[in-house]
Amino acid sequence: MNKRVQIRTAVRQQRQQLSNEEQRQASMRLKEHLISHKKIINAQRIALYLANDSELDTMSFIHWCWQQGKEVYLPVLHPFCLGHLLFLRYEKNTSMAENMFGILEPKLDVTKVCPLAELDIICAPLVAFDNTGARLGMGGGFYDRSLAHWQQTKLYPIGLAHDCQLVECIPIESWDIPLPEIITPSKSYLFPELCQLES
Repeated sequence: MNKRVQIRTAVRQQRQQLSNEEQRQASMRLKEHLISHKKIINAQRIALYLANDSELDTMSFIHWCWQQGKEVYLPVLHPFCLGHLLFLRYEKNTSMAENMFGILEPKLDVTKVCPLAELDIICAPLVAFDNTGARLGMGGGFYDRSLAHWQQTKLYPIGLAHDCQLVECIPIESWDIPLPEIITPSKSYLFPELCQLES
């Protein structure tokens, strides 16, 4: 586990050193990748995240989704099932609150929850990734649990990361869920062997 902690610490430091202008440019380039992505163009329900700890900012893309009439969902810490996420509808007037990690999330409203299997896309944050699609998160395992059975649904997960978050090799643990695609401001990394079979 020590190697994973070292990678997590080093990459977070690199990410935090990006200037405001570098972050803004990265966000705009990310948006251009996403709005031309075939699966996103065809998607109706897209789960995203609000940037924290110098993650890629998704707000510009969220506004595009709203303009296109797409439904946006954000992760909310499950109140009864420790370590799990719910995905709640996010609109311009959604009431927000800070969770235990200091991250803004929609206030819990069961009428706004979208079951995981009914989402089309989940854009997941990450701390580091490698050329096999392995993803290293913050360490809580929230997305690994959420995506454990994604291939049995219509859901398609995409990791979003700064270019500096690519590392040579991530030590894999049994609970890690690799991603079929990771998009950075400069490149899209595809791992077709991880994709669900197309009908």
